[in-house]
Amino acid sequence: MKILSINCGSSSLKFSLFDMKDESVIASGVFERIGIEGGAYKIKYNGEKITQEIEMPSHTDAVSVLLEKLIDLEIIKSLDEIDGVGHRIVQGKDEFLESTYITEEVVQKIEDFKDFAPLHNPAHVLGIRAFMKVLPNVPMVAVFDTSFHQTMDKEAYLYPVPYKWYKEYGVRKYGFHGTSHRYIANAVKEILGGDQFKLISCHIGNGGSITAIKDGKCVDTSMGFTPLAGIMMGSRSGDIDPSIIPYVMEKEGKNVGEVIDDLNKSSGLLGLSEFSSDMRDIISKCDEGDEKALIARNKYARRVVDYIAQYYVLLGGADVIAFTAGVGENSIPMRRLICEKLACLGVKIDLDKNNVMGERVKISTDDSKIEVWVIPTDEEVMIARDTLNIIKNR
Repeated sequence: MKILSINCGSSSLKFSLFDMKDESVIASGVFERIGIEGGAYKIKYNGEKITQEIEMPSHTDAVSVLLEKLIDLEIIKSLDEIDGVGHRIVQGKDEFLESTYITEEVVQKIEDFKDFAPLHNPAHVLGIRAFMKVLPNVPMVAVFDTSFHQTMDKEAYLYPVPYKWYKEYGVRKYGFHGTSHRYIANAVKEILGGDQFKLISCHIGNGGSITAIKDGKCVDTSMGFTPLAGIMMGSRSGDIDPSIIPYVMEKEGKNVGEVIDDLNKSSGLLGLSEFSSDMRDIISKCDEGDEKALIARNKYARRVVDYIAQYYVLLGGADVIAFTAGVGENSIPMRRLICEKLACLGVKIDLDKNNVMGERVKISTDDSKIEVWVIPTDEEVMIARDTLNIIKNR
């Protein structure tokens, strides 16, 4: 069976086409600037990369071009080879506890949750409807970032604010990156050969979240009501004193939306360094002795360590700390810095083993009290697996 994994943004569409016999990627790519002048796509397959500029007024146009190119490039012989389409959905609130077969009712609920993910859910709906139009008879599945975190108890997901806000407005911690954290939990289960373990999963990239996992289930996670909460990120602030918001509004004459935009797009590594949200650039500047880059790097590591330490106590210890996503998989110096700060927990890493990028490998020493692993995440294959399982079991 062949399954498409789809991740739609407001002006983009990322895809991976899997052969589920062995979960191999047949083709992958991205369509960018949908509905904007200067549209283009990139498709990788068979060791080749095809790039072309093309105007795509809508997501339906992008989907049509994608399916047309899959046939033109002889990646598939006909659309009949596509057995299912899985869609990544950022926000399912506490309504969706697991991945779900897409019906009109499901689409409507995803749309209804747009206030909780205004940049993402409307785009996901556009993608779903585009595929429904072009592939009306192909089953589709929604895979929610928030589902994995629905095992948190009330002590974890409730905020210390008026309870009315939760009951009437849905104000609570939802958590994100759930599909990635679930993949890491499954990988650790394979590594340890059992399903009883305490794991701290560190998904750190341009966006980032830390999740405490016990026996494969989420106990707590750093992101909250929105993906703005938690650790410091590429351009997001993470946790701050909320009183900063009205203070800056008054000083700069901005409204609340503009300040939230600053916290999402002009803060984090970018805000402190004043030159880049990319950890590679930060590390490079650190090597030159740039003071702002050093502060940004050290603050980033400190925020990650704060959450790891917090979850170590919450779980009553940890069997594994796992690093994943862009920074976690590829930043050798950041992993080293974080682990050095965790030495008081008995964490020890082998510097030679840590000298790795994008590979699954144990980087801790044999006498480390906690195993430390680098595990490349694969959200796309998780989407494909869920899609296949739900289709087969209908």
